[in-house]
Amino acid sequence: MLVAVATLALSACGSPEQTEAAGNTATGGQVATLTSPSAAVSASPKAQRPRERLDTTPEEYEQMLGPYTTCMTEHGVNPKGVGGTGSGTGAKPASEKDVAEFDEANRVCEPQYLPLPPWEKDPANPEAKDFARDVVKCLRAKGVKYVEVDADGISIALGGDQNDSRSISMGLDLIPGCERKIAAALKD
Repeated sequence: MLVAVATLALSACGSPEQTEAAGNTATGGQVATLTSPSAAVSASPKAQRPRERLDTTPEEYEQMLGPYTTCMTEHGVNPKGVGGTGSGTGAKPASEKDVAEFDEANRVCEPQYLPLPPWEKDPANPEAKDFARDVVKCLRAKGVKYVEVDADGISIALGGDQNDSRSISMGLDLIPGCERKIAAALKD
């Protein structure tokens, strides 16, 4: 690095003939530098999985699922899951073969195409547990009696041991607003 700086300083003070090629010494030899050539930019960058937002609509989510659904279909699996008959007569039990085929296709397709959860609910986010605790506090403040952070530390459990229907219905109605409120407070 010091050699490169010295070369640049000398070439700036030299005559036009000496400075025609940057990096050349007065004797015409190349100077060693510590810089490496820049890496070639990939012509097609790796596509990233889509990520849900807290305010993603069902229609937007269905659109995000498009590439995943296509991948599952290309791997010979019904994207709606195993066991469906498609005839409207109800689902049949999935065979072990169906489950194995689904699992194999999902192993390939999920890491590439299945939408990631909103960042606030992503297990990879170190602040996701704090977000869930804050949402529970918000729900309790709004009158939801039986609500807690689930065992995974990120999901919200409604209804408690009593499976209280009032807490469940209130919680389901109020969760989106509390999530937006907490997310907005985090951005401030």
